[in-house]
Amino acid sequence: MQITHSPKAISDQPDIRKPEKARAIISIDNLSFTYPDGNKALQGASLQIYPGEKVALVGPNGAGKSTLLLHLNGILNGNGKLTVSSLSMTKANLPLIRAKVGLVFQNPDDQLFSPTVFEDVAFGPLHMGYLEDEVIQRVRLALSQVGMSTYEKRLSHHLSTGEKKRIAIATVLSMKPEILVLDEPTSGLDPRARRNLIRLLGSLPLTMLVSTHDLLMVRALFSRTVIMDEGSIVADGLSHQILNDTALLEKHGLEWP
Repeated sequence: MQITHSPKAISDQPDIRKPEKARAIISIDNLSFTYPDGNKALQGASLQIYPGEKVALVGPNGAGKSTLLLHLNGILNGNGKLTVSSLSMTKANLPLIRAKVGLVFQNPDDQLFSPTVFEDVAFGPLHMGYLEDEVIQRVRLALSQVGMSTYEKRLSHHLSTGEKKRIAIATVLSMKPEILVLDEPTSGLDPRARRNLIRLLGSLPLTMLVSTHDLLMVRALFSRTVIMDEGSIVADGLSHQILNDTALLEKHGLEWP
């Protein structure tokens, strides 16, 4: 597959990522967004992601990556067409979409606000209306998935950064999403916690879109890489091709470590 260097080229070229007859689980078409201060964070971004893909989203600071992620469960609402699991991003569909898209913020303290780990992980299922037995089952399954089964009674604010990031992931896994969306998951981690988190992400059988500056993680985990710059998708292709294109990386503020 050739690396594509514009949204138009993405749609024009054959794509070995797309399973035969598969429908995109995330479809973004010509999405634009301007913040109240006039900053044009997204300018005609278009992207399709298919079920089961693990996709890295890379680019310089200010490229629009986080803004794009915040559109995927309706925290931000720009101009353009956005569908998740064939659901259009409308007010009526928002509860369903938010159940399908698990968004994990860069700073886990933005996601952990309850006294204990159990309460943090139970928050989503409780507000989805599940009964106590189902909530307990979901919490324990989610904590098991992130390797934190013994942490139910721990105080969330006393955990290390790496532990907090795992618990933040558990808070969305407890809602059994179809898609996991993470913003800079390895930032602020020591080498051991980083390696553990990468192994965790690799083990989760979910469609995944991850914004990151960690190109070593991209090489280890993601077969497909998308580059954003100045609010647009500027390249989309196989990760080994993207990462080996030094001129492309340098042009868009990226550097192989």
